[in-house]
Amino acid sequence: MGSRTRRPRAANRAADGARRRVPMRLLLPTLVLAALMAMLMLRGFVHSEILADHRIQPEASTDKVPEKILEGGPVIDTRSGRTASMRVPDHQLVLTFDDGPDPTWTPKVLDVLKKHDAHAVFFVTGTMASRYPDLVKRMVDEGHEVGLHTFNHPDLSYQSEQRIDWELSTNQLAITGAAGIRTSLFRPPYSSFADAMDDKSWPVTQYIGSRGYITVVNDTDSEDWKKPGVEEIIRRATPKDGKGAIVLMHDSGGDRHQTVQALDSFLPGLQAEGYRFQNLTEALGAPSAHTRVTGSELWKGKAWIFLVQASEEATGVLAVCLAIIGGLVITRFVLMLVLSGAHARRVRRRGFRWGPSVTEPVTVLVPAYNEAKCIENTVRSLMASEHPVEVIVIDDGSSDGTARIVEDLRLPSVRVVRQHNAGKPAALNRGLANASHDIIVMMDGDTVFEPATVRELVQPFGDPKVGAVAGNAKVGNRDSLIGAWQHIEYVMGFNLDRRMYDMLRCMPTIPGAVGAFRRSALERIGGMSDDTLAEDTDVTMALHRDGWRVVYAENARAWTEAPESVQQLWSQRYRWSYGTMQAIWKHRRALVDKGPSGRFGRVGLPLVSLFMVVAPLLAPLIDVFLLYGLLFGPTEKTVVAWLGVLAIQAVCAAYAFRLDRERMTHLISLPLQQILYRQLMYVVLLQSWITALTGGRLRWQKLRRTGVVEAPGGPVPHQRTGSNDRRPVA
Repeated sequence: MGSRTRRPRAANRAADGARRRVPMRLLLPTLVLAALMAMLMLRGFVHSEILADHRIQPEASTDKVPEKILEGGPVIDTRSGRTASMRVPDHQLVLTFDDGPDPTWTPKVLDVLKKHDAHAVFFVTGTMASRYPDLVKRMVDEGHEVGLHTFNHPDLSYQSEQRIDWELSTNQLAITGAAGIRTSLFRPPYSSFADAMDDKSWPVTQYIGSRGYITVVNDTDSEDWKKPGVEEIIRRATPKDGKGAIVLMHDSGGDRHQTVQALDSFLPGLQAEGYRFQNLTEALGAPSAHTRVTGSELWKGKAWIFLVQASEEATGVLAVCLAIIGGLVITRFVLMLVLSGAHARRVRRRGFRWGPSVTEPVTVLVPAYNEAKCIENTVRSLMASEHPVEVIVIDDGSSDGTARIVEDLRLPSVRVVRQHNAGKPAALNRGLANASHDIIVMMDGDTVFEPATVRELVQPFGDPKVGAVAGNAKVGNRDSLIGAWQHIEYVMGFNLDRRMYDMLRCMPTIPGAVGAFRRSALERIGGMSDDTLAEDTDVTMALHRDGWRVVYAENARAWTEAPESVQQLWSQRYRWSYGTMQAIWKHRRALVDKGPSGRFGRVGLPLVSLFMVVAPLLAPLIDVFLLYGLLFGPTEKTVVAWLGVLAIQAVCAAYAFRLDRERMTHLISLPLQQILYRQLMYVVLLQSWITALTGGRLRWQKLRRTGVVEAPGGPVPHQRTGSNDRRPVA
């Protein structure tokens, strides 16, 4: 009995770990998305869009409030179980400003205070202090006191003790990060005078004291938030009979120009009457409310400010990117609608001709690698061509009997050229060397031509300036959801684009599924290159730079099998995206060239870069901001904006389907395509960027085929001679 070799446990664990390792193509986009959402959440939190509570408690009874508090001063101390209140001495005024700092009005208030050598107390919210830390630091540096006004201004009588602690600690964290201090002063949102304390707010005041804070209300309210006029603000802020007072004003929350003007008159006027404008602790003769913070607490505060500032900058950049993508999307759609319509009118007008009819035979090159399931349909479709063709199938080292299948068909004008596996560019160059004719048609081994395809494809060569022609690639397997989405993409994103690029004379890609080339043009640029994974894009750009014209033949239809699974689609689009980036980089010198190369470089390369690389990479921002707007508002505006973008896309898609004479029923899945399919394309493009930036290499990837695609009208009748029905080798 034979013995079995057992793998060591460590090896098993290593293998299991390798299997469980998250691929980078998923991990990095996930991390980017998580970081993006975290920044947006932090911004929403700091802008009071998350956890905000705008309820205001109605007046309640005062049975539980001590009489000495109701009749006492505006400074309430409930620390360590005390119940005490204090007033500001006569001829002492403590100006207090709530809800700041504001980037517009707080600096103006500080300037007026400095001008008149006055101090004040600023009760700042955590949201504003986090966003404008430099203003908090300026307050402290110029001798003013800072107090807490909660983080995002809720009525604390509605909140739990845990929420109150959170509001205080986060507000304190922002002040620490901004100015390196802690403060013991606190003013409740929506507070007014001491005699307004009731059974709902008094327990909060007691709890605030237990946390080490002095509660400061006011006894003179300027009501500047109502903007009653400068004179009225001064009248309401001025205490009677020389008494001292804590004056309530605002440096944020709206237009405060009346407050600033009133302050500039109020300060010198009362100073002339013997009033002094001091901090609260200065007026009370108490130690400063500020305590310097060091160590880990200081660094926590600084880290908080850094993260908030980073989120502000990041979301600002995202907003700019959103504006860019919006502009690119609209620009692209306008160009496509206008230019594709002009293209259709030009080529469809009565009597339009490219030049003399092209009737000479052409060579069709079919590079094939393990295409056993498709190759017979492909070759037989060519045999039904209305144009004389020579077919060369280049078997690129297939292991499934692809070459044998073609040879067993024993069809006239069909040759098989075998080579060791060397890749598609090498296969095409091998076919080019064996071609007998001056016009070369190239197609994929999984593609089926209509009888008129070759004839329509080669007619533009009647114009001697034309070096290559792009055909109209169609998705044959459009019955599945993924197939329907790709069908929309092919009709709208590819063929409508090709009409536009044809009019602009900078078409970037001859599709590998259906394209034709002038042999002399290919020979002048050195044939097909394997420098990139997108050899079709590479050769098209090279032809432009060599001065050849590249055009689109809308009636040269080819039916190709699109990937039917997410993994296959991922592999295909990853190669396309990465190859396109490689081609753009390879031909970058066209930007500074002269002549035809320079024209393509300064027109074609920017358009390709913007519409095929930048725009798809930024497009998910539309959906990210949609989600953010739905969760945190403004919901209605967000939905309207997103639906507006979708409507523009739907109009373009419908127009593209009309130009291609396609049924509109597949457009039903367009909204879902925009939500799901676009995210997949985004991740693919992001992975391509990562591969390009890290200098990674990507190999050509073979997709699994089913051989289900046929041209309209059904399969080409079999004309196999002989009785030996040989199956492909597995």
